[in-house]
Amino acid sequence: MTPAGGPRIAPGTRRELGLPIWLLSRLAGRATRTRPPAIFTTLGRGRGLFWGWLHFAGRLMPGGRLPRRETELVILRVATVRGCAYEREHHVRLGARAGVSAADLARVEVGATAAGWTDRERLLMRVTDELLTTRDLSDDTWTTLRATYDERSVIELLLLVGHYDMLATTLTTLRLRPDPHR
Repeated sequence: MTPAGGPRIAPGTRRELGLPIWLLSRLAGRATRTRPPAIFTTLGRGRGLFWGWLHFAGRLMPGGRLPRRETELVILRVATVRGCAYEREHHVRLGARAGVSAADLARVEVGATAAGWTDRERLLMRVTDELLTTRDLSDDTWTTLRATYDERSVIELLLLVGHYDMLATTLTTLRLRPDPHR
């Protein structure tokens, strides 16, 4: 879902962002084949907060322990459940580079019950949905998760879902629209 109206906080200019964030935004736009991403040019107005967020986010994706494809599937499910068009559109492009296909995207829309998931992927969808719905995991889901992933990967997965849920809230509230393709 694309939010109505324009952004509630306008993307920052070079002066408002500072040269490092402004340059990083341009490089990110080249990598995603878009204009400088609004997520950077808007959140970048927070300067020091932006750098702290970017470091944390980068440790989850692309620098996490989970396979990149699994990370992208989780992020796409969060974006779908939360109705965050910006997050979804951005990660459709990033996910394609990680091997997420059009069939995967269709399954992400359905969730864990969709046919065609591997057992691990189905578990990731189940974990994501439970966390977004109940803010917890059932004992059954936890047991399956721990039998499948090591301790560090489980912690990362919990933080990944929570981070992208928070980000979806922020992006939706700020009314950011997906970045246009170049």
